[in-house]
Amino acid sequence: MLKIKKLTFALYFGNRGFMPESLALEARKEVSKAVTDAGYDYIMMDEKATRYGSVETREEGRIYSKWLKEHEGQYDGVILSMPNFSDENGAIAALEESGKPILIQAYPDEIGKMGFEYRRDAFCGKLSIEDVFHQYRVPFTTLHPHVVHPFSPQFTQNLWEFAAICRVVNGMRKFAIGCFGARTTAFKTVRFDEIALQKYGITVETFDLSELIHRVQKMKDDRPEVLTKRETFINYTDCSNVPDDKLTILAKISIVLDDYIAEYQLQALSIRCWTELQTVLGVAPCVILSELNDRGIVASCEIDICTAINMYSMQLAAEEPAACLDWNNNYGHDPDKVILFHCGPVAQSLMTGKGTVTDHKMFAKTAPGCGWGSNEGRIKAFPMTYSNCITQDGKLTFYVEEGEFTEDVIEDGYFGCAGVAHIPGLQRKLITLGRNGFRHHTAVGVGHLKTVLYEAFKYYLGYEILNLEK
Repeated sequence: MLKIKKLTFALYFGNRGFMPESLALEARKEVSKAVTDAGYDYIMMDEKATRYGSVETREEGRIYSKWLKEHEGQYDGVILSMPNFSDENGAIAALEESGKPILIQAYPDEIGKMGFEYRRDAFCGKLSIEDVFHQYRVPFTTLHPHVVHPFSPQFTQNLWEFAAICRVVNGMRKFAIGCFGARTTAFKTVRFDEIALQKYGITVETFDLSELIHRVQKMKDDRPEVLTKRETFINYTDCSNVPDDKLTILAKISIVLDDYIAEYQLQALSIRCWTELQTVLGVAPCVILSELNDRGIVASCEIDICTAINMYSMQLAAEEPAACLDWNNNYGHDPDKVILFHCGPVAQSLMTGKGTVTDHKMFAKTAPGCGWGSNEGRIKAFPMTYSNCITQDGKLTFYVEEGEFTEDVIEDGYFGCAGVAHIPGLQRKLITLGRNGFRHHTAVGVGHLKTVLYEAFKYYLGYEILNLEK
């Protein structure tokens, strides 16, 4: 199961002396309650540290900046709350060096409370602060609607989206991904630029597949960890048809991967899944990758590092597993439907029920018995986001779009794990993907995450974004 971390936000309250400054006290109570009601934690500067515990002047901004530094590592993002117009110079002094995502929330004015005693003008002030942050090249998040009360359903949604943005930004600024084996020469479509990835904080740790195979071969069958891992797979999916010796080999491969993950602190991995694992060990690693994804270690096949990167971003955003799938088949004559498929690395939690481990039909066609490990099943219906990236000219370029997995039936004879996706304007988008050099794989995540990923990728992480609508 994925480990869910409860996020903590540092709360900031802006002020401007010739506006109703007493509103800052109300904001402290309201925003902190809204945050905790939504399931998050917060830290907040003491009310006596400045006037009303808010920030107006540069000096007060420096006080807040010092307070943030004293609490470094204790918060995941900053909520900049504007109970009134709020001073932009104090705000930039306070947050220029925060290094974390910043959500700007401005209070709405109320009809009937537009006299000088209550009028906020935060609607206008928000644009002023955004302007100055842009001048200083300080990234920030602004969401719909432009002004929002902390007790509104819209702000609850804003908090969910901002939390997802924080997880993506903080998780992807620096992480390690394991590459097990070399890309097979038949698969140039999964090429990537390792130096370009490093520029964005993504370290690729590369391991020779022969080393993994050697570790598996020298591991004893009766090792306690092997017996435990066998039971893990038996409980995870339907292994009733798997030969006993093949189940043991699958267990050993899983243990070896776990060892690499722990030793190199990997957040994700991709593996060369054909043809050596079949010819030497007689298995396909699909179900191993499926189980890894379900417990929170992103795992893709076919040495598709770029798709694994996208899977990791979606897992961070949704706090649910993501999947690497092929753009595989048309679905009848519907131009906006497509069968998305792979041999079985899909997390079982994304499937309609337990999978069935089989002898991989593609390998079994010429060498029966050499491909045990394909986890067959069907992907359940859910709103989804699909995305992928390429490294080109030293840049990391993504597309991010949304669709839905449907309940449309795929006949039993169709092997592997697959689902039917409905994507409006699919034909136009496929042309754009093909013309811009994107691969036949796409990463799929749970929920509509386009706003979250676009915000994180473009404004905080500096990735290029391709518009598929062109």
